[in-house]
Amino acid sequence: MSLPALSARSVVQVTVSDPRVRPLLRELGEEYSARYGKDAHAELARYPDEEFTAPHGGVLLLILEGGEPVAGGAFRRYDAATAELKRIWTHSGHRRRGLAREVVAELEREARARGYRRIYLTTGPRQPEARALYLNTGYRPLFDTEADPESIGPLPFEKHLPRHPDPGTDLRTGKATAQ
Repeated sequence: MSLPALSARSVVQVTVSDPRVRPLLRELGEEYSARYGKDAHAELARYPDEEFTAPHGGVLLLILEGGEPVAGGAFRRYDAATAELKRIWTHSGHRRRGLAREVVAELEREARARGYRRIYLTTGPRQPEARALYLNTGYRPLFDTEADPESIGPLPFEKHLPRHPDPGTDLRTGKATAQ
């Protein structure tokens, strides 16, 4: 018996009002609310939608399979040299496939192309999967990793982007590839 082939995968830049973004925002809101015990939809609406558009220094992208969103994420302008990652998401039915790594790599590529030299982000203390993702993709924690995450609050990370990535670097992990 053979496994079914995965549908064609594509990456698209969209606006927050695109209907394909709804699953991202809905699942993030539900997940944050379950983990933190309060309605997280206010947090998701904290930044104006236009901050995630090119004219304002941001982007929102989705990874589509067969035309359906399976993962996504965004960045907004933090300062002239820094993009801030937001809303990294993988559909609950598509987790553990490396899609979040792909989203982060795509966002890093786009940030670099727009001239950003650094990426900053925070993740919640009750999101160990996100913490592991950022540590495993070359982000430097700006907090004591030995401390209880609940005592810190949002966990800040940063990553400096090279102007031109070394061709021997895996953009998903930030680590050297075997030559």
